[in-house]
Amino acid sequence: MPIMAARHYNQGRLVRELGPDDAIPEDCDDSDFFWLGLYEPTPQELAGIARRFGLHPLAVEDALKARQLPKVEVYGDQLFVIAATGNLDGDTIQSGETAIFLGRHFVVSVRHGSARAHTEVRARLETLPEKLAHGPDYVLYAILDFIVDGYFPVVDAIEDRLLALEESVMDTPLDAAEIRHLYGQRHEIIRFQRIVGLMKEVAGRIVHAADFPWIDDAVRPYFRDIWDHVQRAEFRLTGLRDVTASVIETNGLLEQQRQGVITRQLAAWAAILAVPTAIAGIYGMNFAFMPELDWQLGYPFALTLIFGGSALVFWRFKHIGWL
Repeated sequence: MPIMAARHYNQGRLVRELGPDDAIPEDCDDSDFFWLGLYEPTPQELAGIARRFGLHPLAVEDALKARQLPKVEVYGDQLFVIAATGNLDGDTIQSGETAIFLGRHFVVSVRHGSARAHTEVRARLETLPEKLAHGPDYVLYAILDFIVDGYFPVVDAIEDRLLALEESVMDTPLDAAEIRHLYGQRHEIIRFQRIVGLMKEVAGRIVHAADFPWIDDAVRPYFRDIWDHVQRAEFRLTGLRDVTASVIETNGLLEQQRQGVITRQLAAWAAILAVPTAIAGIYGMNFAFMPELDWQLGYPFALTLIFGGSALVFWRFKHIGWL
């Protein structure tokens, strides 16, 4: 059984940690609740938990299927939430899924593809019994907050790479491989932003829906904090999309400017070389009667004309910034 944790709490304090073979008590008072964490269970393994807590079969089916989009649903007196996780693996944003069942006396989380276990959340909450005393709805908040906080290291890492690339493009143009990589990063950002947007809808529904079961008014403001965090992550992802577009546009403009400089330089040197070419072409004509053919200073005059004319054209192009 892939149960990562199974614990019984009363008034926010740990009563005992349940083993794989321990039965979950049928009778519990209002202050009791159970927190079960599962990692990629099989259908048979989750079916036993579903029977014990009376989980809705449609919710169980969604919890078993990986790659579900974030959503929140109500099944009778239970709340079912699917949250998307994010983890940066190289240049790829690996998305996972955490399904959470919320009832009066229990919260069951089912993780798929997420490398970040909830051990840290559980340890922190057990040091805050006054918070944990709110019940399973506060655990739901803590798990969602932990998932959303995991978005920011991903955003920070991508942002650092793009800002470094944005600075380097001013000095060195991007090659074809770097441009393809940049387009790939932009695709990852767009895909991740879509997931974050859906998470914002989930947090917003929990904040504003008054008919969601087992979400106390005292805990509801905490979910507004999650909504704020998701909105900030979405805003930063929008900025990263703008940065990628800016880098691509800047690289194109700089490449056009470099090509323009090269074109002007080639045109200037071609004009300079046209001067001796024209003079040599004239004096190289094989005609019998041409002026200055018998002139003693003709050769020095031709050289002076060539170098003087070339120097004058060179100075002109240098003056206007083409060379």
